[in-house]
Amino acid sequence: MTKYVGILTAGGDSPGLNAAIRGVGKAAIGLGMNIVGFRDGFRGLMNDRTFRLDSETLSGILTVGGTILGTSRDKPHKMPIGGKIMDMTDVMMDTYQRHHLDALVCLGGGGTQKNAYRLAQKGMNIITLPKTIDNDVAMTDATFGFDTALSIATEAIDRLHSTAHSHHRIIVVEIMGHNTGWLALGAGMAGGADVILIPEIPYDVEIVAEAIRRRSRGGHRFSIVAVSEGAFSQETAAAIQTADQQRQNAASEEEKKEAKEAIKIIEKQQAGSTWELSRQLETLTGLESRVTILGHVQRGGTPSAVDRILATRLGTACVELIHNDVYGVMVAARGEGAEPVPLEQVVGKRKSVPLDHPWIITARHVGTCLGDDG
Repeated sequence: MTKYVGILTAGGDSPGLNAAIRGVGKAAIGLGMNIVGFRDGFRGLMNDRTFRLDSETLSGILTVGGTILGTSRDKPHKMPIGGKIMDMTDVMMDTYQRHHLDALVCLGGGGTQKNAYRLAQKGMNIITLPKTIDNDVAMTDATFGFDTALSIATEAIDRLHSTAHSHHRIIVVEIMGHNTGWLALGAGMAGGADVILIPEIPYDVEIVAEAIRRRSRGGHRFSIVAVSEGAFSQETAAAIQTADQQRQNAASEEEKKEAKEAIKIIEKQQAGSTWELSRQLETLTGLESRVTILGHVQRGGTPSAVDRILATRLGTACVELIHNDVYGVMVAARGEGAEPVPLEQVVGKRKSVPLDHPWIITARHVGTCLGDDG
């Protein structure tokens, strides 16, 4: 019998989403399935806003950035409706059943995996694909979007070298990555950054300053500092650890709440940490320092060949799983292949950079300062 498949993209946009949509769509059509897209993530599923995906619609989107379906960060169980936050999972289940769907494919990062899992627990046949430029989705070798963003951030560092050298400046370049440092670490290494700061390794600003001063004494009167937006100092790490310990030792719910609020305040203060780091380095080294924040430019534009292939590969593997009635899984990249991983093994986890990862070791071997005394 003909199978009916829905597909949506949720969370931040990412290069390769359209390639994945095309991979799912063309493979599904090839097996005689009907496929329908939902606009703007889970909100589109709630509002039953559909987008018919046929061969003509899928034509020409392989190289296009963004997502033809649109996206949003709305959560099924916390949907803003008329000024209120409401659980709309039952409404989404009604839409799922109205379209007689045999499966719903959700493309997204860690948050999307959680939200999709909630719908799976409601009874939907769910399959997810791992998408994010941060490369931090658990249980997969890679996420599509990462390679493109890595190339963009690397090119930006390449270009910043010339102005840093010409003006004898410190250039602090902020790269996306709230919780993990894959992007800053990879781009920093590929771009020859002198200092790389990531969330996994809290930094000592004096160690960073000394690395820059040492370069100056050696005749190199400029430095490139690649920093993840979520990188923080050792002092901040200690403050968070203290507050978290207070939360764990709290005798009452009120004390736990106060400790949680303290952690939130500390994390919120990190919003301008890149600018503060730049000011500190200027004071400690006597060199002029400038900040460049790459921001959303890292997420836009044409996906790389690697991301196109990865997204297409995972998309077609997804359809094979639907054909074989395998649901409740994420399609994970494994080497040159793909394999299904139960969603309960994915949700609530994050793939951080291991401190003994080859990239970390390699960076240290070439003399890159990582902000610690390692």
